[in-house]
Amino acid sequence: MEYSPFKYFTKNRKGRDFVVGDLHGMFSSFSKLLDQVDFDYDADRVFSVGDLVDRGSESHRAVEFLTKPWFFSIMGNHEYMLIESEDDERMQDNWVNYCGGDWWKEMPDKLKPRIRKKFSKLPLAMEVEAPCGNVGIVHADVPLHMQWSYFIKELQTGVEMQSYSLWSRNRYKRIKTDGYSPKVEGIDLVVVGHTPVSEPLLEGNVHFIDTGATYIEDSTLAQLTMLELAAEPQLHQISTYRRELAGVRF
Repeated sequence: MEYSPFKYFTKNRKGRDFVVGDLHGMFSSFSKLLDQVDFDYDADRVFSVGDLVDRGSESHRAVEFLTKPWFFSIMGNHEYMLIESEDDERMQDNWVNYCGGDWWKEMPDKLKPRIRKKFSKLPLAMEVEAPCGNVGIVHADVPLHMQWSYFIKELQTGVEMQSYSLWSRNRYKRIKTDGYSPKVEGIDLVVVGHTPVSEPLLEGNVHFIDTGATYIEDSTLAQLTMLELAAEPQLHQISTYRRELAGVRF
């Protein structure tokens, strides 16, 4: 099957849909959050903003979840680094030693090609038909003042746009400097991860939901966030904070 950087999902007529923030190997916390929302494994769906791996202790479980019929993910920059490290020694050194990819050294060599193959098939963007309207899912960002349809078109062949979708923080920087950013036209809501925020942030029609679940020693982050795509979208969270690791006495 030919690779496509974009995937469209029609409305879930059996159950609910959720978008989960950057997991970074925190799959046990994710399972607890699913229990918290009474997730129906036969009817509900979860869409991930990417960055399934690195930093957290259960990165090796990513492929396990990608085989679940209810779990769908786009590619994050950490999946991208894993894929590219096969042929780029500098990339591998940077990823493994500085970006949380040290778990890769412990993986059996026979499993590594399977993981790379699975990650390389992940799209860079999704669109989900939901009760709250059409929802776009991108790991990092959509360029300011660019319509959703044009963004998707450029993702097909534009290497620069593909990189932008994985790495950019321009929109968040605009919010921090100017207090606002424009909507992404042509889509009702866009959900992104990549940039850790202390609380989920909705600006225009872009929702930032990476609340730093993997930073378990940081009391200002250490939350896993999931957005329910109901008629009125609803946030669900679970704390991943470990006080004892942060050096706080009980």
